[in-house]
Amino acid sequence: MDCSVCETSIPGVFLVQTVDFFYPLVQDPYEQGEIAAANVLSDMYACGITKCDNMLMCLSVSTNMSKTEQDIVTQEMIRGFLDQAKRAGTKVTGGQTVLNPAPIIGGVATAIVQDCIRPENAQDGDILVLTKPLGTQVAVNFFEQDPLAANEAYEKARLSMKTLNRRAAELMVKYNAHAATDITGFGILGHTQNLALHQKLKNLEFRLQQLPVFKGMLQIDARNPNLFKLAQGFSAETSGGLLISLPSEEAAQQFCAEKDSFLFGGPWIVGSVIQSSCSQSASTASLAPNLTWIEC
Repeated sequence: MDCSVCETSIPGVFLVQTVDFFYPLVQDPYEQGEIAAANVLSDMYACGITKCDNMLMCLSVSTNMSKTEQDIVTQEMIRGFLDQAKRAGTKVTGGQTVLNPAPIIGGVATAIVQDCIRPENAQDGDILVLTKPLGTQVAVNFFEQDPLAANEAYEKARLSMKTLNRRAAELMVKYNAHAATDITGFGILGHTQNLALHQKLKNLEFRLQQLPVFKGMLQIDARNPNLFKLAQGFSAETSGGLLISLPSEEAAQQFCAEKDSFLFGGPWIVGSVIQSSCSQSASTASLAPNLTWIEC
């Protein structure tokens, strides 16, 4: 779902790959490179894979910049991507560069593994944990309109987006997660629905009961609720957190107790997986009618 997982010619060994790219959302090109690398790696982390064996970089040089601007911005994006890859314990060994009006950066992450956490084994009674707050896209867009009013949320969003989900992947393995996904372009509910559709069991409901969000972003969303759809669960996130289905309340509490590894007071227990009383062809996901929001 998040990654391609393929059998190799070597019995018991799998090739795992994922690809993603990132349009400029922040003002600092170095930071754009950091966020892009974190975003690429998140799909792999959502499979509980903590060691990436190799990365490739995909880069577009902006045709709307002068030669001097191109040199500075491109070098900084590359430097940010390489530094983030190094923090993740991996390396970048190649890639591709093209010309494009916008400066875009992304890449491919590859791992060779014997096992991973497939996103299909959630069970009735599982507890859902989320590792980062929501609202990155709202914060970034609000900052473009009103930098002073949006500055606090924007700074939090920047920090969140460039933070690796690697520790969350380690804890997924430690606490025997049944399934997970990273929260990106389809929003929290969109990705939860997609996760539900991939379950082996077809009578489950992923019920989201409380969600963390950057302070003030719900109010911004309410000004034009059909623009971001944050309150509806469909606001896109960039390099968002992992939504993890854990086997028990105890496992979820222990996972969330590892707060030194996370930002903004997370992780958070955000819901549960329950057996649906309806006969259905696929598992589903929903926001609880009494959904509560935790401002961060």
